[in-house]
Amino acid sequence: MVSNKAVAACIALLLAGCANTAPKSASAAPSSNPRVPAPWTTDPYPSTYRAYPGVPTLITNVTVLDGDGGRIEHGSVLFADGKLVQVAPSITPPAGAVVIDGSGKWVTPGIIDIHSHLGDYPSPQVQANSDGNEATAPTTPEVWAEHSVWPQDPGFSRALANGGVTTLQILPGSANLMGGRSVVLKNVYARTAQGMKFPGAPYGFKMACGENPKRVYGAKGREPSTRMGNIAVDRMTWQRAVEYKRRWDKYEKDGGEPPTRDIGMDTLAGVLDGKILVHNHCYRADEIANVIDMSKEFGYHVAAFHHGVEAYKVADLLKANGICAAVWADWYGFKMESYDGIPENLALLEKAGACGMIHSDDQNGIQRLNQEVGKVLSSAHHMGMDIPDEVAWRWLSLNPAKALHIDDKTGSLKPGKMADVVLWNGRPFSVYTRPEKVWIDGALLYDMNDPKRRPVSDFELGQPGEGDVK
Repeated sequence: MVSNKAVAACIALLLAGCANTAPKSASAAPSSNPRVPAPWTTDPYPSTYRAYPGVPTLITNVTVLDGDGGRIEHGSVLFADGKLVQVAPSITPPAGAVVIDGSGKWVTPGIIDIHSHLGDYPSPQVQANSDGNEATAPTTPEVWAEHSVWPQDPGFSRALANGGVTTLQILPGSANLMGGRSVVLKNVYARTAQGMKFPGAPYGFKMACGENPKRVYGAKGREPSTRMGNIAVDRMTWQRAVEYKRRWDKYEKDGGEPPTRDIGMDTLAGVLDGKILVHNHCYRADEIANVIDMSKEFGYHVAAFHHGVEAYKVADLLKANGICAAVWADWYGFKMESYDGIPENLALLEKAGACGMIHSDDQNGIQRLNQEVGKVLSSAHHMGMDIPDEVAWRWLSLNPAKALHIDDKTGSLKPGKMADVVLWNGRPFSVYTRPEKVWIDGALLYDMNDPKRRPVSDFELGQPGEGDVK
């Protein structure tokens, strides 16, 4: 006969879901203390970007530069539902599609500027709007550029309408050795930075070498004041990051109480974990080599060296280490570390098989990056290097997309990618050529011939309507 006590005990076990009476492992974490993820693996400010609605669109009879080295004469481009559908010599328009005859015109992927400060140093350029550099300590990995981005900066609409820029990375400035996180944005209208954030794009991390950090902080009577001081402060900071990540790795393995969180170290640990990409302001070839050595010492990878005025001297080193160089066409000589620049820099990177691209670092330059590449092509021609237009367009779209790790989503006119498309009214490397229409995710956001799609910020200088494209 089963006692009432035994029946009650069995019922209690069943209700608790514990019919298996085997003892639990002593190492199991208690349910009241669930394991928290490493803080650099999640984004506390996720993108809320939502694509504008577009309509199925077919552009015909155009010269197509597909961004990946391909060219089609008298070609067609079809996109729908925000994605590229087909690129071919001839395409039958689907029912209900808008058909645009682009005879004599050119189509390319939207331009991607890997180095911009729009929103962080917006127009008008007054001290109250200067939010791009937390120049209060040599290393400030705790700051994030997106927290300074002002979405109403008129520079965004100018870059769209004048330059065909559809994606851009906003970086902190270069006063600091470690300037903080960057953010990748789509060039769309939104009330918040989160509304512009490129969906799924990894964060970047801005670093700087050379004259800027040693000048800014040496002038304050503190380290660094020399190039060796620059590297020393970097190395000491990376070593702290290695130890911080080690504590989190141990917690991930063994459980227990999570380590005390450090917001700046979160970013550096994310770099060491390969989840955050390093973008390093660096001019001289010797410093590029020093940074590559330092990255190997601490186990991180540099996605791109920016400015890279002497990148042509170490093109083989960049290629061997899978590192890109983002450079100007002819902006050099304005300080000692930028003195040894040449206008063939980008062309020589291409010849060496390295990953190169054009970038702006300027609210005006971003409006004519296509013309900057035209300068490079001219300089290369005079040097005896004739680079086809279709190859050169990689410097404006696919190569920066690769360096930002978004080339699976944009950067070329490949079916399935975002329909970030520009229709140019002539050869896009000419100073006489302008974007005629610009689509982002298949939505027409700029039309030279439609006053309703000529974007003007509320904060443009002058009277309403002044400066409109005629």
